[in-house]
Amino acid sequence: MQVTRRLTCVAIALAGTALFITSGLAHHGWDWAEGENFELTGVITAAQLGNPHGVLTVSANNEKWTVEVGQPWRNERAGLKDAMLAKGVEATFQGHRAKDKNKRVMKAERVIIKGKLYNLYPDRD
Repeated sequence: MQVTRRLTCVAIALAGTALFITSGLAHHGWDWAEGENFELTGVITAAQLGNPHGVLTVSANNEKWTVEVGQPWRNERAGLKDAMLAKGVEATFQGHRAKDKNKRVMKAERVIIKGKLYNLYPDRD
């Protein structure tokens, strides 16, 4: 009985550790992005909004880009609604692109739609 209880405790501990590690990897922060500001204007062709953050596919200059926007609460705080990030919407994204120039990926700090600025990260430059 004690052996079974110990094995159960070990299994729970390992599962908890694995969950902690994988959740940390899933939310990767800004390390992959360069420090210089970057701006991209294009048309949204697809949107996957939700946690841990929204991901848009944007067509710009005949290229397909992936643009990460904020978490749902961050977008809402900035006044940005999901319907505004729909297929066919033209927008300008300001933020930081991937350090690897072969990847067309950027993290948006600000979104401009129809001349209105939505500041997702007001504390960032």
